[in-house]
Amino acid sequence: MTSAPPRAAAPAVPLSDRTLPDLPPEVSIPTYDRAALRPGIVHIGVGGFHRAHQAVYLDELARRGSTDWGVVGVGLHSRAIGEVLADQDRLYTVVERAADGDRATVVGALTAYLYAPDDPEAVLAALADERTRVVTLTITGTGYRVDAHTGEFDADDPHIARDLEDPGTPETVFGYVVEALHRRRQAGVVPFTVLSCDNMQSNGTAARTAVVSFARLRDDDLAEWIEEHVAFPSSMVDRITPNTTPEDRDAVADATGVDDRWPVITEPFRQWVVEDSFCNGRPPLEEVGVRFVDDVSPHEMMKTRLLNAGHSAIAYLGYLAGYRTTADVLADPVFRAFLTRLMAEEIAPHLPEVPGVDLGEYQVTLLERLANPRMADQLSRLSRRGSTKIPNYLLPSVRAAMEADRPHQLLCVAVAGWLRFLRGHDYAGDEVPIQGPRPDLVPIAQEAGSDATPLLSEESVFDHIGQDPRFAECVQWTLSALDRQGPREVIEEFLAAGEDA
Repeated sequence: MTSAPPRAAAPAVPLSDRTLPDLPPEVSIPTYDRAALRPGIVHIGVGGFHRAHQAVYLDELARRGSTDWGVVGVGLHSRAIGEVLADQDRLYTVVERAADGDRATVVGALTAYLYAPDDPEAVLAALADERTRVVTLTITGTGYRVDAHTGEFDADDPHIARDLEDPGTPETVFGYVVEALHRRRQAGVVPFTVLSCDNMQSNGTAARTAVVSFARLRDDDLAEWIEEHVAFPSSMVDRITPNTTPEDRDAVADATGVDDRWPVITEPFRQWVVEDSFCNGRPPLEEVGVRFVDDVSPHEMMKTRLLNAGHSAIAYLGYLAGYRTTADVLADPVFRAFLTRLMAEEIAPHLPEVPGVDLGEYQVTLLERLANPRMADQLSRLSRRGSTKIPNYLLPSVRAAMEADRPHQLLCVAVAGWLRFLRGHDYAGDEVPIQGPRPDLVPIAQEAGSDATPLLSEESVFDHIGQDPRFAECVQWTLSALDRQGPREVIEEFLAAGEDA
């Protein structure tokens, strides 16, 4: 659906069940009886991405007549979204922004929203309910507390310790999941599947490691039961979903006539690939475009090494160059050429064949998505958690390139951009937004200045690759160059050198 003609100035309609018939005809609304939805899924982490991705698929499934897969949303940290959803009868608007217009859809798949700190027992009751067959998670990659190098669960956290002491009133996602599984086991109820929808490779393995490890700290028998009976499929998710701003809310009201206090803005593109391994049934999501496969890993690798690595490559360098959104960066021909060649020459050659996907077309689509001027994602958002993104998204391609004795200079440029960003200020001395699980890296970067060695020696991020001269010398040269001149000029030099070679 393309944009409707400009609407006459009229008050937007406050969103609720009662007002659905009053919304403009251009807005797609639920066609099913929401009261008939059965809560088959509990989702933990009801942020913008979940509301733009998994909940949209489930809403479409309900529109096709499958009413056994309503969603009980659980928040561990945000009371505000629950208050807004309660006022709107758990309805919200998803606006897909394409280059040629918008499409607005009201999503009604949420049957409840529970803010866990206010009522832990209500959350446990929902998880233990035999109608709940799948528990989905979007808790961020760092939320699993699994060390990227050792693959082990890090239990050194006071909240984890508290949950182990008092399992009946948990605070952590693992405390809730394990206590609910304990109750189901005691009651003879089949366990639910735990389906991670977080943006990380092998997210099913991470979920299994975290849940089983936590359970083992509590009860070996329970851990063994979980390991034997609970399924932890991996999945690959993709849809660019920037944070909603107050300006976005006003723009949605003006453009659609829907007064939604917390709409979601997203792109038309979406993708969900799921390992077909469930222990208690699953929704027939293949009917609405989800792909079920035996092995998700080729899809995960393609996405994390191209899209996610691309995000990191342009986020730090682009921000230092004065840009603030993906669309701004991609509008610069130097940065666009940088990302194009980075993907085509230094990342894609080391990817496995992905069934049903043309990698060349996939890269073209990525560039189009990132360049969409009406879906400009904030570089400040993409720059978060660099200490986990760099090792997960960029360094695997560096290793693969060095093993194959292939070029990796542009990858080094991307890594050096992060090291320069970590100093906390741009070239004008203005503060840059550093957010992540390793704030201790900032003073190291500030003290080291142009010397990359102290940061490259951080094995928790760089493992042994930081000491490999083929990588370290390239990063060092680039970091020094970034101190002498701006990111755009450094990128131009590397691109020219590559062409000459």
